[in-house]
Amino acid sequence: MSKRKGLSIEEKRQRLLQLFYEKKDVFQLKDLEKIAPKEKGIISQSVKEVTQSLVDDGLIDTDKIGTSIYFWAFPSKAVNNRKRKLEDLKKQIEEAKKKLKSVNEAVTKAQIGREDTENRTKLVKELNLAEKEKEELKEEIQKYKDSDPDVLESIKKQTEIAKEATNRWTDNVFSIKSWCKKKFSIEESVLNKQFSIPEELDYVE
Repeated sequence: MSKRKGLSIEEKRQRLLQLFYEKKDVFQLKDLEKIAPKEKGIISQSVKEVTQSLVDDGLIDTDKIGTSIYFWAFPSKAVNNRKRKLEDLKKQIEEAKKKLKSVNEAVTKAQIGREDTENRTKLVKELNLAEKEKEELKEEIQKYKDSDPDVLESIKKQTEIAKEATNRWTDNVFSIKSWCKKKFSIEESVLNKQFSIPEELDYVE
């Protein structure tokens, strides 16, 4: 004969809970370990573990009276638990429906004016072209950065400074030439030639 397959933990839980519902009585663990194997096919070694799992899930009530611990579970409590759970689920469904409705309304509102019409398609196309033209103009402006008023003003100031420096050096050259002519009686043309000074040297206006 083939070996009979053992019960799963969930099957044991269901059978033990059914035992409580059928007996409608209060038990100690030692009582359950005697009754469960005979009536529900649950081995006595696993009764304690199964009972505790049902207690943890609130399906079986327990209390300690003196030195003894008692366990009980009545169908009425299971019905009430199911009703309460059902009510909670209904509330969650209602909340989900409200949120879904709110989201749908927001989506509908957001889509107003964004319908995929021929006019909208045309406007989107024009917008894309305008964006492209904007980028091209920005690149073009970059090329003419030197024509920027601020840049031109800066160049103008630098030009004035350079002009002043040039005229200052021109003035120095004229002063040296004048001193040399008087000191050494040298003609100006000879000085210009000797020191490579242009004949047309003059102040910058």
